[in-house]
Amino acid sequence: MQRIPLSIVPAMLVAGVLTACSSTQQDPTAKWTPDRIYTEARDEAASGAFDKAVPLFEKLEGRAAGTPLAQQAQLDKAYAQYKSGDKIQATATLDRFLKLHPASPATDYALYLKGLVNFNDNLGMFSWLSRQDLSERDQKAAKDSFESFRELVTRFPESRYAEDSRLRMQYIVNSLAQYEVHVARYYYGRGAYVAAIARAQTAVKDYQGVPAVREAMQILVNSYDALGMTQLRDDAQRVLTASYGQESDQDLTAKQKSWWKLW
Repeated sequence: MQRIPLSIVPAMLVAGVLTACSSTQQDPTAKWTPDRIYTEARDEAASGAFDKAVPLFEKLEGRAAGTPLAQQAQLDKAYAQYKSGDKIQATATLDRFLKLHPASPATDYALYLKGLVNFNDNLGMFSWLSRQDLSERDQKAAKDSFESFRELVTRFPESRYAEDSRLRMQYIVNSLAQYEVHVARYYYGRGAYVAAIARAQTAVKDYQGVPAVREAMQILVNSYDALGMTQLRDDAQRVLTASYGQESDQDLTAKQKSWWKLW
């Protein structure tokens, strides 16, 4: 067998490495126009392949930098990240867009999408199976979502996204109140009546006018009664009756049903 001279081995190794690098680093989009990249990215997104769409939108941002197409690519990338479940990256992309393009005509959409990212994250993929409400989960994302929607309706009251944002804000506010009620109910069920009163009072004080306050008032009445605090019980009952009349629990449940749920 013919032996390879040692003197040429390093050169062969270098050549092999360069060949491997050139083959692995070859960019199939290198000769594509920005319009073609955008078309391909939109096609991937339309077919549900959001993980393939994201890097194409990123390439387009670089190729079309400084143009309206690059701004559109940034928004489409955020949407693809959102749909693929990458909430952190979607939020970061939208924050970057809002910072770089504060006067963009798409600012209202960016704020709306940012609100949706956090809103849907709280709902959870399988929440409809367990009937788990947003109020029983982490509240930070709900508050972030609310702030995005609030900024949208404040700055762009006539936006096409404003009405839906207002509806979602109403739901979030009630859910934040319901979170306090959820905790109050937990304490009440375990006989921790003082703690239940504290959480119910927070719901009544901070979230006036939302459906969850009805249950908070009832927890106050029941907790005061359990503690033998008849004067406070009667006062709370008078407020409850004056505010809500003699509604049945079934009526209350119907009114508290979330606005988008179908069951």
